[in-house]
Amino acid sequence: MCDYSLHSVRSRPARVADKLITHDFGTGTCGFAVPEDHSIAVCVLPGTELGFARPVRIVDRRFFTSCMIETLAHATAIFRQVNKNEPGKHHDALEFPDGRVVLLTALDSGQQAIVLQLPAQATSSTEAAAQKRVAYAG
Repeated sequence: MCDYSLHSVRSRPARVADKLITHDFGTGTCGFAVPEDHSIAVCVLPGTELGFARPVRIVDRRFFTSCMIETLAHATAIFRQVNKNEPGKHHDALEFPDGRVVLLTALDSGQQAIVLQLPAQATSSTEAAAQKRVAYAG
């Protein structure tokens, strides 16, 4: 399941070598879509490694506009979930090599990415809990 704000969007799980594009779904969030059909959200498991075609761009979407605020020095990231205990907040985020964590909804639309590696199968209940996606109905 994807971030709570994408529950009304058709979705499917991510697979290794999936080509993705960042997309504003018009639901108050940006997420990953398949390039050939932007109406399908691709849901990524925590721990998934992603590679971007170019350094990642972040925008400020406040006040219903998008203004470029930063281009990061990184083109790889690991998918994480944050704010797990706060149902009304966005959960999907990316952790970059320098340790910075950025909400997925802050990414500029139209950025191309590829799924490099899915997380390893959990071997303990602690690992399983870390990989479990938050599933709030919002």
